[in-house]
Amino acid sequence: MLQVAVIGAGQAGLSAAYYLGARGLQPWRDVVVFDGNDGPGGAWRHRWDSLTFDRAHGIHALPAAPLEDPDPTEPANRVVPRYFGEYESRFALPVLRPVTVTGVTRDDGVFTVHTDRGAVAAASIISATGTWDSPYLPHYPGTFAGRQLHTHDYRSADEFRGQRVLVVGGGTSAIQAVQELHAHDVETVWTTRRTPQWTRRTFDSEWGLEVERSVSARTRQGLPPLSVSAATGLALNELYTPDIASGLLVSRGQLVRLTRDAAVLDGPGADGSHYPSQGEADSLVGHVAPLPGRAVVDGWETPIDAILWATGFRAHIPHLRGLGIRERTGGIIMADDGVTVAKLPGLYLAGYGASASTLGATRAGRRAAMAALRFARELASSAA
Repeated sequence: MLQVAVIGAGQAGLSAAYYLGARGLQPWRDVVVFDGNDGPGGAWRHRWDSLTFDRAHGIHALPAAPLEDPDPTEPANRVVPRYFGEYESRFALPVLRPVTVTGVTRDDGVFTVHTDRGAVAAASIISATGTWDSPYLPHYPGTFAGRQLHTHDYRSADEFRGQRVLVVGGGTSAIQAVQELHAHDVETVWTTRRTPQWTRRTFDSEWGLEVERSVSARTRQGLPPLSVSAATGLALNELYTPDIASGLLVSRGQLVRLTRDAAVLDGPGADGSHYPSQGEADSLVGHVAPLPGRAVVDGWETPIDAILWATGFRAHIPHLRGLGIRERTGGIIMADDGVTVAKLPGLYLAGYGASASTLGATRAGRRAAMAALRFARELASSAA
């Protein structure tokens, strides 16, 4: 029986595996990391090629391995998998791939990890599966006949050249998608559920800790974690201010409903020329061109060719469904350490809630590893 089974080989999973090994657990005998991918890199290996390293949210270094200065123009889907792969080799981490974990059960105090390659018993579980495999698609009234895709499946702006694309979402992935599509001769319409959360706050380590604290306060109550944009806001910096001034990065308001070939928005006025408040960016907005379309009873109907849902992700934990850890609120009650599932000793979530960011994931991996080791010692002591 394994002492610890780690599910997921992203930032949190590799961090946990490193600390488990550094504290004496033997790879393959005591600890194994299950990865559903066919190579290193976690979710980063699936990002689109045009997302360069300097445009990514930032990568926090893995323990004991500073990330050297990569070429900022190199795609992040090359930089990060290379870094993760070298890390796995350097520390001989016991990563088994590709393995799909289909479920986790617990009987008589022992966990069983069920996979497409068999079942493995473990004294404790660190689930570090992040969010990438659970893209969130909100529901809106109406039926759109054109192409729809989530950023999870986005690969290239060239696929939409010459079209008008509705970009839905209030986070960084949405505004970067608007910019990239525009650069490839794609007309865009940006819609957000609320006023864009622009902020002049510097996204430094102090900011990161504040975000973690605010998100952790929710998970300790069993509430679902906030979306990334709700927790962090949008950085009002030189990457975006020129396009705010040009009118490109201006939200046209809320999406009300869809039709077969159009979207109805509540932001533009009767002639399509108005837009709602942009929050902190109001003073930066210059000329905003009117939207084509027509006035309807509940807003402005503008024709579109495709929809890009940049609406974020949710915690990817379907393999834990059989453990009954979700509350009626939809979340999971976490202990004060942010990684321990309060109602099920021996189960730890690294990459859930506040630790879903790369900054939090490395620390969460360490906390989960230390908690799992304490749990193993307590089991051994009680059995003695």
